[in-house]
Amino acid sequence: MIYLDNAATTFPKPESVYQAVEYANRNLSFNAGRGSYKLAREATKLIDETKGKLLSLVDAPGSAKVVFTPSITIAINEILNGLSLVPGDNIYVSPYEHNAVARTVHLLCKKKNVQVIEIPLDRETLEIDVERLKYLFSKKIPACVCCTHVSNVTGYILPVEQIFRLAKQYSAVTVLDTAQSMGVVEVNAKKIGADFIAFAGHKTLYGPMGIGGFIDVNGIKLNGFIVGGTGSDSLNLEMPEKSPEKHESSSQNIVAIAGLRAALDEVHVKEFYEDEKRLTEYLIQELQKIDDVTLYLPPENVRVGMVSLNVEGYKAEDIGLILDEDYDIAVRTGYHCAPFVHKWLKDEDYAGTVRVSVGRFVRTEDIDSVVRAIGEIVGEI
Repeated sequence: MIYLDNAATTFPKPESVYQAVEYANRNLSFNAGRGSYKLAREATKLIDETKGKLLSLVDAPGSAKVVFTPSITIAINEILNGLSLVPGDNIYVSPYEHNAVARTVHLLCKKKNVQVIEIPLDRETLEIDVERLKYLFSKKIPACVCCTHVSNVTGYILPVEQIFRLAKQYSAVTVLDTAQSMGVVEVNAKKIGADFIAFAGHKTLYGPMGIGGFIDVNGIKLNGFIVGGTGSDSLNLEMPEKSPEKHESSSQNIVAIAGLRAALDEVHVKEFYEDEKRLTEYLIQELQKIDDVTLYLPPENVRVGMVSLNVEGYKAEDIGLILDEDYDIAVRTGYHCAPFVHKWLKDEDYAGTVRVSVGRFVRTEDIDSVVRAIGEIVGEI
């Protein structure tokens, strides 16, 4: 199989990740923080080391905390549901948000009577319209601003530093979704302006599934959302007040955390960005040679990792099925859990897009194979 669905989950993982998961599964599957015996303490040490590596990766300030959750979706739910929002508050989201954010703010809209506002785009380039956003913020004051760092549909790198700088003029809480960026695009907690940085272990960090979380950069207090056992003060029905304990209410997935720790040792952001950028541009260059292929492209200087396309005369899912069954090439088709952006792409007639997403283990020959396959489908090769 030629695997080109790395935006969903990166595959394969580095060999060190598989080895770490195997070792932890056999030797460290204990409840960290719940036992005084040696192996429980080792599990706790592994968790602390992994959190330290994450903080180093984003150059977080010394007061920042890492909260582990089973996924980035749960992390975002803990953040947004933990905010002290009141009726009439404005939550801004980019049109590129994943349903991890979109459905969460939609539910908050119904539960708390807050307003969800889309950050405006330039109709020609589909980039964030920063000037219009300045005006919007002045008219409808933001309480919270959520942005994905890199679109999981088009690979667009959003100007999150500019957006968050504007948001902070109104003391808004800022939330960054790095599912498609951390490990490939620089995320600097001291510069980017995010109060909370949510991450997914199994995507661009190349860890296993089952581990995600968020970095609490500035110590903004969140209300409890998910509660349960923490292994300490067990007679008290109230959750601990301090982060991260307040938000880690279950047994930690020590096996997945071990894999994530190993994955973090393999991260070289500049090198990985340059490699993915090279593959992305080569893919675009070759696809542009094929008639009847529509590409949904951000400007060259703000795109990386994936390309969305459609083929005239075919639904997106038809192309995905042909690539799978006839060529053993794995891509993703449809709306990619991103409900807002497709009205801008105007891809409804195709039922979404065909998304080709590169990764650390994709070769130039793999790009050649998918381009050749698409050329054969449209009858040009």
